[in-house]
Amino acid sequence: MGIARFSLSVCLGAAIGIYVAQNYNAPNMREFVHSYTLKAKNIEEIYRKPQVEEENQKKTRND
Repeated sequence: MGIARFSLSVCLGAAIGIYVAQNYNAPNMREFVHSYTLKAKNIEEIYRKPQVEEENQKKTRND
């Protein structure tokens, strides 16, 4: 029963997705995800700790 229910939900979701993509102005998800990935990388680089401090801490621990 579980496989049939899962298969039905996958098929129904695919059919609804195809209908929406053909009849409505749906955004391009690849571009949407790519733009937010770039924004996330940019934010991560801005707030990243400097590498110099990490290297100095490792050197002092090893000494």
